[in-house]
Amino acid sequence: MNVLIIGSGGREYSIGLALHKDPKVSKIYFAPGNGMSDTLGENVSITDYDELADFAAEKRVDLTIVGPEAPLVDGVVDIFKAKGLTIFGPSADAARLEGSKIFMKNFLKKYGVPTARYVETEDFAEASDFIDTLQAPIVVKADGLCAGKGVIIAESHDAAKEAARDMLSGASFGDAGKAIIVEEYLDGYELSLFAICDGKDYKVLPAAQDHKRLLDGDKGPNTGGMGAYAPTPLIDETLYAKIRERIIEPTLSGMQEEGMPYEGVLFIGVMVVDGAPKVLEYNVRFGDPECEILMPLIESSVFDLFYKAATKSLESLDIRIADKYAVGVVMASKHYPYKSSVPAEIIVDEVVLEELREKAHISWAGVTKEDGKLFATGGRVLVCVGIGASIAEARDLAYLMTGQVHFAGKKFRKDIAYQALADA
Repeated sequence: MNVLIIGSGGREYSIGLALHKDPKVSKIYFAPGNGMSDTLGENVSITDYDELADFAAEKRVDLTIVGPEAPLVDGVVDIFKAKGLTIFGPSADAARLEGSKIFMKNFLKKYGVPTARYVETEDFAEASDFIDTLQAPIVVKADGLCAGKGVIIAESHDAAKEAARDMLSGASFGDAGKAIIVEEYLDGYELSLFAICDGKDYKVLPAAQDHKRLLDGDKGPNTGGMGAYAPTPLIDETLYAKIRERIIEPTLSGMQEEGMPYEGVLFIGVMVVDGAPKVLEYNVRFGDPECEILMPLIESSVFDLFYKAATKSLESLDIRIADKYAVGVVMASKHYPYKSSVPAEIIVDEVVLEELREKAHISWAGVTKEDGKLFATGGRVLVCVGIGASIAEARDLAYLMTGQVHFAGKKFRKDIAYQALADA
């Protein structure tokens, strides 16, 4: 089978790595890919979606997988389907669950899916009045796509009003913040849950925990994610059942009722408050770096998982998950997330420890090649992934791998998975 993966980050590299090991896959194309994805397949420099669909038809691509949210919101799935191509991901209409936080919150309210109390507005006075009814901290969100950075957790009423004013004026996130959500802060613990959906049926992958803050101890600014681990011990079968019954199933039936059946990855940001799950947000694609740790845990055919979802036949799929744990540690460039950094050459030591070769790997993201040399050119450069029989073993292997990688200005958190290991 031939597969096309749209995207260029560690998420897309990880999907490619899993497919590269799948005997059902013969050829992988990346559009555009990164400086290391060409070790798994062929990079393609086509940015126009119509042209890319024609390329997929010409190369007899059996399945296209869309990694990032922007192409989904822009309607790449609709373009491919109109040409009779099989593609994994939601339509542009369904992708509004991420493309518009206002659409998402109103959908949750309409179909009784538990979420935080909120107001949607384009008016600062209305936002300010609602802020005064809440206890700090207070959450302020830009409506549109902001590359995972459009959420402000304000520690005071004045800070919340300042964040609302900056968004509505366009100063913070441009047009993406011209309409906002102000909502109550939910006090609990957060989980990342991923349901692979075919419009009606779904398969749930092991719950993960992401580390959004830049610095150890969850300090510093929010980022796209500095590390993750799965499965997390902070969930049990009772909580999984609540998430299925109260969140996933009403969402899928609601999307059918709205005339936009949901196909693709439904990424649920869940806050667990006193044992009850509430939706923080929906994303319409895999999280990054969660994808990097989930892909190696899937023992059954990854191709089948995506293909059956894209062809509305998930009901017949038997998905097998390894009885193991995965920890991913993001290595970022010097000035991330504040500004871009000067390209830095990457040197990777030869891995001599057999256990490290067998149980750890690198998922490449913000890298390019020039004259045979590899350079860090993105904010999040790579993810070191460790797989173990315990979270501690997986964590130790991931950090051993970080010691093999060298580039000027590299930085990473030293406490990934600390929540799960606090009592270990």
